[in-house]
Amino acid sequence: MELTKELEDAIVAPGPQGFHPPSAAELGVLTPDEGYGLKFGHVVAEELAMEAMARTMLTRKNATIFPGPLVLWNWNAHAADKARAVLELAAQLPEVLVIPMPDYRPKYPKVEPEEVINPNHPNLTIWGNKIEACIFIGVHCHYANLTLKMIRAGTNCWTSAICAEQGHEDAMFTVRDSDAAKIRRIVAVFKRVREEMGIKLPENGENVRFTGLQSRVHDGKTHTNPLDFGLSVDPASGNAAAFGHKAEHMQKEA
Repeated sequence: MELTKELEDAIVAPGPQGFHPPSAAELGVLTPDEGYGLKFGHVVAEELAMEAMARTMLTRKNATIFPGPLVLWNWNAHAADKARAVLELAAQLPEVLVIPMPDYRPKYPKVEPEEVINPNHPNLTIWGNKIEACIFIGVHCHYANLTLKMIRAGTNCWTSAICAEQGHEDAMFTVRDSDAAKIRRIVAVFKRVREEMGIKLPENGENVRFTGLQSRVHDGKTHTNPLDFGLSVDPASGNAAAFGHKAEHMQKEA
């Protein structure tokens, strides 16, 4: 894999780096300016960061997308459109897993790694599914940063973060200002890189692989087409209200 050639110069490198490694900020890495991204802690044109994400997700084992509350809950039409774009991204990755981070509360006494990832102990989901590459998207920045540090400390997973704000310096690859239009730009880059690598999608479109638990929930089905999922643009159809949440709670970071 050609990205491994760049590891000698990496500032933010894959782990496991042991207990309490220095944060990217301590290593001098700052979030990128508009139009730029980060690649192993170095500022690059954002399309280069997108290409690195794509190659990583297309070549490492058990690549997984971790969608967070900002794209899981149907807060408003904007959130629903971003969620559609995330499904379009998943549709470009053969055998990809999709494991949600629905909220941030600690899961005790046990996390079910085939069901969710939790920011307080993300390594359990990474280890449990032997994930070597992942993308975080729709996760509030402070929880994403916590999660990324813990993954780098305890696993060999290569991390990417598609951020709606300024990007995540503790991810190996990140881009910023990611609204639905930016996510669809990333989808186009993933499609181009996949085709350049000669990697084909299944003819039936069922490229998302279920975890064992997801398969049992879906009556033994092993794969699904992410574009088959229908999304309503009516925020009232989302069930976040059942938990006492309101759309305006998300406005700052949606």
